[in-house]
Amino acid sequence: MGGKSDIGLIGLAVMGQNLALNIESAGYQVAVYNRTPAITEEFMKERGVNRRLKPAYNLEEFVKVLELPRKIILMVKAGPPVDQVIEGLLPFLEEGDIIIDGGNSFYRDTERRARELKEKGIRFLGTGISGGEYGALYGPSIMPGGDESAYREVEEIFSKIAAQTPDGPCVSYLGGGPAGHYVKMVHNGIEYGVMELIAETYDLMRKGLGLSPAEMGEIFRKWNKEQQSYLLEITGEIMDREDPETGKPLIDLISDHASQKGTGKWTVQEALDLGVPVPTITAAVNARYLSAYKEMREEFYHLFKAAEGKKFLAGIDGERDLLKALEEGLFLATVIAYGEGMDLLQRASREYGYNLPLAEVARIWQDGCIIRSNLLKQIQRIYREKGETASIILSGEFSKEFAGRIGSLRWLVGLAAEAGIPLPAFSAALAYFDSLVAGELPANLIQAQRDYFGAHTYQRKDKEGTFHTEW
Repeated sequence: MGGKSDIGLIGLAVMGQNLALNIESAGYQVAVYNRTPAITEEFMKERGVNRRLKPAYNLEEFVKVLELPRKIILMVKAGPPVDQVIEGLLPFLEEGDIIIDGGNSFYRDTERRARELKEKGIRFLGTGISGGEYGALYGPSIMPGGDESAYREVEEIFSKIAAQTPDGPCVSYLGGGPAGHYVKMVHNGIEYGVMELIAETYDLMRKGLGLSPAEMGEIFRKWNKEQQSYLLEITGEIMDREDPETGKPLIDLISDHASQKGTGKWTVQEALDLGVPVPTITAAVNARYLSAYKEMREEFYHLFKAAEGKKFLAGIDGERDLLKALEEGLFLATVIAYGEGMDLLQRASREYGYNLPLAEVARIWQDGCIIRSNLLKQIQRIYREKGETASIILSGEFSKEFAGRIGSLRWLVGLAAEAGIPLPAFSAALAYFDSLVAGELPANLIQAQRDYFGAHTYQRKDKEGTFHTEW
């Protein structure tokens, strides 16, 4: 196989391998490199056979086989490894070459790298890629930000390898600097929220109704006819899977200790810094942390003998009504999780000058990514018709849904509290909604307290100005 490669990819873990194969399938020759030569060799012998793939075994060799301007995608672990690869590449690059970070990098790191590389004449794209291993191979959602001229150089490739919808490929230039990685960070925050809401729904069904995994799988599939949600879809499949060793439902054998890579935490931290409330997403992050307290939870369980839902059905009309309330409550709480994330993107776009095209963000999330759902078509319409400052919950697309279904969410939270079944994300979503629609909040007392102990002053309802009382 001769000639120069159209693009290069560094990092041959499963995501990197799949993305390289996706690009090759779209008609391009791809140079590949991994810091461990054995991994490159294995990839070429097994998955790379008879493909337009050109292996390299050191960075100098890798750079030499690329067409000018060189286009290099990094699929390496976020953090110092990205900087180390960039430092290794720089001696062999020329002005105008392009580096694309396709990992889950923190947006502040992307901002720094873009600035440093620009000083060296290297163009940089921080690019969020969502869809997991399957999406990388068959069509992800791609969220590029950074040097726009660099994006135009790779736009054709990205458009061909992205997930395809009737509205176009799931990729769009999102803005300068770290805009792409910022959007991916918030995408992951929403993902945390929706995953926790579905998990709490599962908890209510198994503890409150005693349903089997197979029964729950059927229910999730039925509900998903409306939402067309990837996360609901895979939940149904998970419920059906049996453990080949024991024949038991696999979900019943998996430890209840959830892991995380930090992107949800970044979303919450950023929201706090910008003063944007994201309580549903925050509750989801906290729930994962709390799940890690396994030994402590075991001790508390044996001490207090927490209810396992035996009293849950007392005083309600039956399983059908509870399942209907669960379906409606899950829908509303999911909308709230999306709304929190989009509100954060709105604020960041103003504060940082990203000028994020929110309708485009919703469009490119419609397929290929983990949070894809029919809800995103409605969210896209809201921003197309009402503008980038629109509120999802207040929009005509969803306000009627909230008016008709909020009673279900309120009922669920109350029932679960009586039964001792924790619903942190559901409860946070309900409190968020109730706070938004409250005529008055008790913040006036907080202001009085602050003025009492710290002379922080307050405003009054009946007159203009700033006031202080000698309490």
